[in-house]
Amino acid sequence: MKPLRPVLFFVALIMLVGLACSALGGADPTQPPPPTQEPQQVLPTEAPPEPTQVPPTEEPPAPTEPPAPQAEQFFDEQFDSPLSGNWDILTVTGTDEADPEKVTVEAENGMLVWDFDSEYVYYYIFYNAFEYEDVTLELRADNRGRNNNSISLICRYDPDIGWYEFNIANNGLYDILYAEVEDDGDIRYNRVANGGSNAINQGMDVNEYSITCDEDELTLEINGDEVISMAERRYGLRSGQVGVSVSSFNVLPILIEMDWIRVSEP
Repeated sequence: MKPLRPVLFFVALIMLVGLACSALGGADPTQPPPPTQEPQQVLPTEAPPEPTQVPPTEEPPAPTEPPAPQAEQFFDEQFDSPLSGNWDILTVTGTDEADPEKVTVEAENGMLVWDFDSEYVYYYIFYNAFEYEDVTLELRADNRGRNNNSISLICRYDPDIGWYEFNIANNGLYDILYAEVEDDGDIRYNRVANGGSNAINQGMDVNEYSITCDEDELTLEINGDEVISMAERRYGLRSGQVGVSVSSFNVLPILIEMDWIRVSEP
């Protein structure tokens, strides 16, 4: 019986090795291993976009005043609004008692109203936006006061030299004058021509006056009638501003309403 021991020992050793492998592997060695999966590539997540910078809120522009209307060389003034800064004022007095502060000239209800509460004041307005060589100046005036007054139309005004003045009195007379600025600033009136005209509507009535200064020719029209046209070469004014004047004398009140003033080419 001794020869069987080595064989039994070998068999037992094989069984012990098999049990040990089974315990360590935990799997049936006869089964094929499970298929392996390829590792999945995980892409990095894109970075979130940077927040855009919100521009600061701009303050709304401050409201601006509408631009002043552009001055025109030739125009019709209807007096729907106050006179603009394109008009300069000049007052001349005939006596020491005359008071220009007692004269008002204002646009009211579509008219330019001249209201005098002082005697012997000659009140001028000159259009300073342009100078003219040749020009026609017209106006329409309604006399609402006393009969002793005059309305003047001016061309070629130079504040340092003088001007031509067409002076129409409410009593039916007219003058063409050269108003000369003297060295001391006083005004000296030199008569160029004078006369009378039945075309003038006297008293409380309406008149339309027109003057034209064209080269050396001076022309006056009253209510559509040409009263005088003459060449003036003695003083020889060549260019200047246009203007309008109303004058009071020795009776009051003086009230003139002008409907319009027109400046045009001859």
